[in-house]
Amino acid sequence: MTKQIHLAAHFPGVNNTTVWSDPAAGSHIEFDSFVRFAQTAERGKFDFMFLAEGLRLREQNGLIYDLDVVGRPDTFTVLAALAAVTGHLGLTGTINSTFNEPYEVARQFATLDHLSGGRAAWNVVTSWDAFTGENFRRGGYLAQGDRYERARTFLRTATELWDSWHGDEIIADKQDGRFLAAPAPGAFTHKDAFFDIAGQFNVPRSPQGRPVVFQAGDSDQGRDFAASSADAIFSRHSTLAAGQAFYADVKGRLAKYGRTRDQLLILPAATFVLADTDAEAAQVARQVRRAQVSPQTALRLIEQLWNTELPGFDVDGPLPEFDPVVSDNLISKGRASVRQFAKDPVGLASEWRARAAEGKLSAREVVIEVTGRQSFVGSPETVARIINEFVQADAADGYILVPHITPDGLAPFVDNVVPLLQERGVFRADYTGSTLRDHLGLAPLGRPDETGRQGRHVAASAVS
Repeated sequence: MTKQIHLAAHFPGVNNTTVWSDPAAGSHIEFDSFVRFAQTAERGKFDFMFLAEGLRLREQNGLIYDLDVVGRPDTFTVLAALAAVTGHLGLTGTINSTFNEPYEVARQFATLDHLSGGRAAWNVVTSWDAFTGENFRRGGYLAQGDRYERARTFLRTATELWDSWHGDEIIADKQDGRFLAAPAPGAFTHKDAFFDIAGQFNVPRSPQGRPVVFQAGDSDQGRDFAASSADAIFSRHSTLAAGQAFYADVKGRLAKYGRTRDQLLILPAATFVLADTDAEAAQVARQVRRAQVSPQTALRLIEQLWNTELPGFDVDGPLPEFDPVVSDNLISKGRASVRQFAKDPVGLASEWRARAAEGKLSAREVVIEVTGRQSFVGSPETVARIINEFVQADAADGYILVPHITPDGLAPFVDNVVPLLQERGVFRADYTGSTLRDHLGLAPLGRPDETGRQGRHVAASAVS
């Protein structure tokens, strides 16, 4: 059976995927940029657009790391505003479970689901570092086990709040003057090691019942969370072999949680470069990679791995000959790459040197290779064919596209690749439903029973 492809779009801005210095790049803060991006995605009949979230500006050598896009307006505010200028596009936001509170987040997502007519989705993440925690009242950070347990409890608590309204409480009988069918809708009590709350949830049941739940973890715990509770999982595995392995692993975990393969979508992030021919696209892709890894960016990434300031270092020469400094005191704060580098910096540095020797590469050229991001490069015909082949081969259920230019970098894909997928009959010609659950092909949520439990499944855990 031919699978239908799911497409979504990520408005980047918390990493150096974008080339903000390109003359074609626009603002990452002005509302018009978000509007243009969202409306382009909707014109392409995409399932949803996705906003990541950074809770603190990154630093390196004690200074703001300004080689990425610095700063991002509040996710909920942007998505709520976009609900008014779109009619079908799903609106997905990353919201942290470590430094927020369940009542607050549940209320905001239920509101967004109402305002958008059932198009809200939550990417559940946690925060791993004390640097970010300094921005918040609790400060510091949680140990990994506690962080995961708080996240599991947070999501379970939020689900209890959404399910505290069954959907039939409001009768609004104007003749009898009676608004509610029962005197205490939204009543809840929840007490555990992290939360002790009770009261009445004040947002009636929303069109989807709760937002669609996304998860982006790649650890064993993250994969189990997705299999047990999430509606979709983001993935970094966008090549055929890696995608198939991840897909088989996560889908294979569903049965033990009483779920079927169609209850969880796997959507890797994917960049793209298009041109009239494959050869031209490959040339453009090389130019894009060099723009994404400027000399300044290459230096900062090398300093992160070596955990050492390297003033005057020539990135067009060889990598440092000495080994990285292994220490809990890291030169860069708040970047996910630092967390990855810190796992085995000496071993990773050896791998970089071996790659440099084998390919006769400069330090910058090594960084360009190891941080390569382009997933689909070629003519529109080639990219459409490969995406379809990958989806049909169970490497993914679709892709979250990340353009390197915003807000208008998505348009070439929408204008040139989407029509080819539609001609193949593997992507919708128009929206057939009104909610994000409809777009994703997910079954409607059942009515909560009298204990407040969801008729299908209740999210039980989350990891970053």
